[in-house]
Amino acid sequence: MNASNVDALYQEIILDHYKNPHGAGLREPFEAEVHHVNPTCGDEITLRVHLEGEQVADVSYDAAGCSISQASASVLNDLVVGKAVGDALTTLDAFQELMQGRGQVEPDEDVLEDGIAFAGVAQFPARVKCALLSWMAWKDAVAQASAKEDS
Repeated sequence: MNASNVDALYQEIILDHYKNPHGAGLREPFEAEVHHVNPTCGDEITLRVHLEGEQVADVSYDAAGCSISQASASVLNDLVVGKAVGDALTTLDAFQELMQGRGQVEPDEDVLEDGIAFAGVAQFPARVKCALLSWMAWKDAVAQASAKEDS
């Protein structure tokens, strides 16, 4: 498969998640809810996280914005729900490394699954914040939920 075919496949994956988002819609129960806005483009997300012990039981969200930010939230849902919090944070680290790698990081498909489709986005710094919006919201929500659990 040549580079243009890979780019087309990745665009198809992003569009599929945009058109058929996984985990969209705010649900209960949840331990934390956060609202994040990308000030450069206006994309926004309200995200809830539900933890059961050390397990990510659910991530639900209501988001408005570009196809990249919407698809990223859908991929996030696929990649973290059902995982242990520590494993999900490792996945976040891998996605963040990919996004901040300016297209020079080779993504691990076993870890990032459909998240590898965002490899091309990493070459466009203005779009990186779009792709990371839901991930940063999720990280914030997990920190708040964990802090509540500890108190």
